[in-house]
Amino acid sequence: MSTVEPLRITHIGGPTTLIEIGGWRLLTDPTFDPPGRRYTFGWGTSSRKLTGPAVRAADLGPIDAVLLTHDHHGDNLDDAGRALLADVDTVLTTVAGARRLGRGAQGLRAWQTTQLTRSGRPTIQVTATPCRHGPPLSTPIVGDVVGFALRWPDQRHGALWITGDTVLHHGVRQVATRIPVGTVLLHLGGVRFPITGPLRYSMTARRAVQLCAALRPHTTLPVHYEGWQHFQEPRDVIEQAFATAPAAVRDTLRWLPLGKPITITA
Repeated sequence: MSTVEPLRITHIGGPTTLIEIGGWRLLTDPTFDPPGRRYTFGWGTSSRKLTGPAVRAADLGPIDAVLLTHDHHGDNLDDAGRALLADVDTVLTTVAGARRLGRGAQGLRAWQTTQLTRSGRPTIQVTATPCRHGPPLSTPIVGDVVGFALRWPDQRHGALWITGDTVLHHGVRQVATRIPVGTVLLHLGGVRFPITGPLRYSMTARRAVQLCAALRPHTTLPVHYEGWQHFQEPRDVIEQAFATAPAAVRDTLRWLPLGKPITITA
C-alpha cells in the first residue's frame, strides 16, 4: 500500500527555501549573505539587503540539489550562496546560468524535464517552467529566469511549483493548463526600481490572485516579498489582496514562518 510522503518546507529568507521530501533535501535560490550590502542588478538598478538568513548556510546540513531560478541577481544567488554550490552535486538552473556556473550545473529550458534519482528515495520529476522577469521585451536586459515544477509518486494534490521571479504573462498562465499544481511557492514582491518608474519585475499580489484562480492549488505559499529594499509589496499587501479574493483562492494562502519548517500534504 503506497503512502503519501510528507512535504516539509523551511523559509530561510527572500526566495530561499529548504524543501524536504522522502529523504531529499532541496534548496531554492541560495542567499546567505549578511544584511547591509547594496547589490547592483544592471542598467542602473540596485538594492540593499535588509535582513539576514533565518538559517545559516553552515547549519543547513547536506543538500542534494539546488533549484536556482537564475544566477545573475544577488537577491537569488549571493556570494555565500555561490560558495555553497561547490558542495552540491546537482544544480538545476537556466541554460545561460549553467554556462556561467560550470561545475556540471544543468541548464533547463522552459518545459524541459529532468529527474532526481537516488536509491531508496522517490524519483522527483523536475519540469522547468517559463518566467519573464519584467515587462514585455525585457528578457535581453534582465536575463533568463526559470521556474520548477516538482512531481513525485503518490502526490495527493499535485505538483509543487516554484514560480521563480516572474510577472504574470502567457507562459506562466500555461502552467495552469499543463501541470496540476497542488502547492505553489509564489515569488512575489511587486519589484520595481526608481529608474524605471512603474515597471514591475516580479509578480504583484493582485496578479497572484489571478494566477491562483486559474491554478486552483491546495496551498499557496508566498516567498520573495521580504528582506530587500526593492520588494514593494510586503506581507500586509499580499494579505489584503487574498482577503478580497474568492474563497477558493483566499483559503489556500498559508505563511511560512522564517526559519521554522512546516509540513504540508502535497
